[in-house]
Amino acid sequence: MSQAKTRIEPVQTHRDLRGALFEPVDAGHIAGTRNVHVVLTEPGFVRGNHRHIVGTEISVVAGPAQVRLKEDGIVRDVEVPAGETWRFTIPPGVTHAYRNPGPGTMLLIGFNSELHDPGRPDAVREEIL
Repeated sequence: MSQAKTRIEPVQTHRDLRGALFEPVDAGHIAGTRNVHVVLTEPGFVRGNHRHIVGTEISVVAGPAQVRLKEDGIVRDVEVPAGETWRFTIPPGVTHAYRNPGPGTMLLIGFNSELHDPGRPDAVREEIL
């Protein structure tokens, strides 16, 4: 059972004719980061479907997106609306998955407190979406 709870918060986004700009994390988040990855997912596809053993993951998702979380045995869906950007701080033990409902490419930026080590992965696969 996880001790910390997943934190979900909107990310302030600035828009103009050129597009949008947002700061995915602040200096405090960056200090604890050992891995950063950018994920582009096409409509209809799913990413994630895993939980971390040790690492805390901060996922910044630009909507539209369906985010499914399994925390303390309870599954819940969070819809990130089109045009909005949300930050999910996911503690170890919480299974998470992201689906792109379309129509465009879904953007996800992941920040993890653990280094990515293919020889000793911190992620445990668990299909929830």
